[in-house]
This record gives sequence, structure tokens and C-alpha cells, in this order.
Amino acid sequence: MKRPTPPRSTATAPARASPSLSPASPPTPPSPALRWGVEQRLAFVEERLFWLGEVNRADLVARFGVSMSQASGDIARYLARNPPGVAYDKSAKRYVAGPDFAPVLAPADAGRFLGELRLVELGVLAANDTMLGALPPFAAAPVPQRPVDAVLLRAVLAAIRERHALEALYQSMSRPSPMRRVIEPHALAYDGFRWHARAFDRERQEFRDFVLGRLSKAAAAGPAGSDPREDANWHAIIELVVAPHPKLTPAQARAIALDYGIHRGELRIPVRRALLFYALKRLGLDVTPDARPPHEQHIVLLNRAEVEAALIARGET
Repeated sequence: MKRPTPPRSTATAPARASPSLSPASPPTPPSPALRWGVEQRLAFVEERLFWLGEVNRADLVARFGVSMSQASGDIARYLARNPPGVAYDKSAKRYVAGPDFAPVLAPADAGRFLGELRLVELGVLAANDTMLGALPPFAAAPVPQRPVDAVLLRAVLAAIRERHALEALYQSMSRPSPMRRVIEPHALAYDGFRWHARAFDRERQEFRDFVLGRLSKAAAAGPAGSDPREDANWHAIIELVVAPHPKLTPAQARAIALDYGIHRGELRIPVRRALLFYALKRLGLDVTPDARPPHEQHIVLLNRAEVEAALIARGET
């Protein structure tokens, strides 16, 4: 969690940060063995300045377990990149970012920041292990976890890596009890809710999706005989061309365009043909525009004929 910032004195103006004038010690070139760690710490300094507006040595010590002298060197090394808008507040003993601060190592990434919040909410990442080490209050709409057995996943990964087949029980939607299947996985796929193994199905002699949570009791079953390059649906890329619903008001359409990042009236979303059905369903594009009110539908598919032809070509049921 973020430590409370000591009150800043109005009598002392923050001094402009400079490697030669700041309290941080002069940087020393990192050894090759430490380079990755140093880069991580420099990125941390920049992230703290951009998102929280301040950073000091104690933040580095708490996040990475380095010494105070090492933290000083890291800050000095970052300041040597001449980031604009960074000043040293003597009363608070912190570096602060002004309105003109701009990252110099990499562009700020809102997707990464919000993605870390999502990982924390899922229990995958501890709050202390996020890039900032400090998070705002947040919550997410609950989504039921789709459990995947770790031993089963390890077997699938081994099959992908070593190119061998797996014999496993699979519970399909069309059969009352699990059936023994022999599959040849070559990739993993996520449909927005569940993880799948993309695999050649020896029973049907075609590439298909197998929900990982429905697989069990997997065992190696000899070398794979299929060629992943022949999985046409996996390698074919289809573009979804979407736009705000035409029956939205101009203000609503502008809001949706901002929400989806739509520029010049349309957004093109590339998707593998193997995942096309899932993508349409998740985006609410699996129905015609008049199936729901515009304020619920939000976006429409402009190239529906092309996409429906791709669904037919996909041919998997």
C-alpha cells in the first residue's frame, strides 16, 4: 500500500531534479547479470512517477528489497535519461512529477495497469507484486471461475511442446457420459470465458476445440500424426468491421466510439476463424442489429455477409 506523503512545506520550492544536484548517488553501469533487474527498477520509478506522481528510495527498497544506496543509484540512473517535469521535494524527500512529466522509457500503458487490477481481482497476482505495489480501491463484476486441472494442463502443454497425442476422457455437450478421445493438441485458445485446447481429433479426423475443464485422465498416446499448419481455421484471419449502432443518438454514438476506440466511423478487429463464433457471441454480434435495443447493442457488424461466409467455411459444430 502507498505510504502517506509527508506534508510539503510551502516555504521550500521543489528543486529541479538533476543527476548532479539530486541526493541520489551517481549511476554505475549495471553488469549483464543485473541488467534485467535494473531495467525493472527503472520502469518502476517511471510508473510511480506517472501513475502516483511521486517516488523515493524507500519505495524501491520496499518493492525490490534493494539497499538504500542501490535505490539511490537507480533513481540517479533514471534521472540521467532526462525525463521532463521531475522535481525533488526537499521537505517530503521525494521526487515528484509535474504536469509536464512524460515517460522516457516506454509510453504509459493504461491496459497494463487495468490488466494488473484484473489479475489481482482473480487472485492470480498479489497486490504487492504489481508494478506499482500500490493499488486504488476497485471491484469487478463476478465471473464464475472455469476450473482447469493443473496436471491435465501440464499434459496438454507437453503434448503441444513434444508433438505427441493425448488419450483422455472428454465430456461433450452431446453425450451423456465422458468418452475416450485421442487428440493431438497444437495450441491453447481463450474464448473470453473458457480455455480450450486446439487439437486434431482422431475420431472426427479434423481440427477442433476441446474445453480444458472437460478433459480428464490424460495420458500420452504416441507421436502426433497431424500437421498444425493444416489447421486452416486456426491460421485464417477474419476482420470484424464494427461501428456504433446507427440508431444511437449522435451523443450516444460518440460515447460508444470513445468506449471502443472507434476512429473514422469504424473499427477493424482481427480474429482467427477458429475463434470467430466465440468473438461474435462475446461482442453481441451473433444476432442482427434489430434483435436488441440500440442502447443495449451498442455496435453493429458492417461486413456481416463476409463474416457469415467465414462461419460457414469454418464448418466446425
